Amino acid sequence: MEYENSQSASYAAAGVDITAGYKAVELMKKHVKRTMTPGVVSGIGGFGGLFELDLAGYKNPVLVAGTDGVGTKIKLAMVLDKHDTIGIDCVAMCVNDIICCGAKPLFFLDYIACGKNVPEKIAAIVGGVAEGCVQAGCALIGGETAEHPGLMPEDDYDLAGYSTGIVEKSRIFDNTAVKAGDVIIALPSTGVHSNGFSLVRKVFGVEYDTLSRYSADLGMTLGEALLMPTKIYVKPVLALAEKVTVKAVSHITGGGFYENIPRSIPDGFTAVVETAALPTKPIFAMLQKEGNIPTRDMYNTFNMGTGMTLVVAKEEADAALEILRANGEAPVIIGEIASGEDKVILR
Repeated sequence: MEYENSQSASYAAAGVDITAGYKAVELMKKHVKRTMTPGVVSGIGGFGGLFELDLAGYKNPVLVAGTDGVGTKIKLAMVLDKHDTIGIDCVAMCVNDIICCGAKPLFFLDYIACGKNVPEKIAAIVGGVAEGCVQAGCALIGGETAEHPGLMPEDDYDLAGYSTGIVEKSRIFDNTAVKAGDVIIALPSTGVHSNGFSLVRKVFGVEYDTLSRYSADLGMTLGEALLMPTKIYVKPVLALAEKVTVKAVSHITGGGFYENIPRSIPDGFTAVVETAALPTKPIFAMLQKEGNIPTRDMYNTFNMGTGMTLVVAKEEADAALEILRANGEAPVIIGEIASGEDKVILR
């Protein structure tokens, strides 16, 4: 092995097993290999990830960066001892943000902090990150695993990531073109995605018996429904932008509709959303009932079945729906843009 002469009994006695780190790197290499794209110059294990930009076809390229974590959804993965999808969530939270500018993700880096480095667990987490990168069409060019004995319990870990994308300046989604009568299209979520889990855990708890219990309403166990990975919308949105003018995009994350849609709507306009048209999921009805959560709080915390919204001109709406369907989505028109100062109205 590459690091066979590197070991420290003193460091291990303090709670940090550097040889476990080396084993984790070896185990994750097969996952990282799946994400390689033509721009990757270096393999994992160096001090920095190298990526060569191919600027052919760009006149004025703009780099777009995004960073995020998974949040307390990780606690459910720990309880269920299922770590192979949480990395998809991490990638999604970053690349779904930068696609809101119209940027194609180029590469991704992850950071895992853990109480104890269990190589097989770390490799499973990175396997999920790699799958997310494959779905987003970007390369996993590096990362870091840090063992934190005494700071975190042995079984605990946290996961965060960072992505850089690129877009031609003239093709950045420009919400100044938004006008009254434009159509709002929803792209369905897979479920709760990676937001609101502090409230989710308060409602359901995080006991293994509760999470592993089958629910006829959900068609799966509660844990399976809650751990459903965040959907990655990069490829369908990029495909849409090739043929239709996309005016505004909102990633529906923490803060739900009331916080995220206004971020993409210019002053003087209101997004009028027909809640009856939303592609709802049973998990949200269950959450609201079990937690006795007011409807407004639901829409101000969760995605309510919509992971992303897009604004296009009314005359391009049919074409947009067709393109999105051809790229694996099930888009739904959920409202339109109107003049006003409320930014978003749910009715």
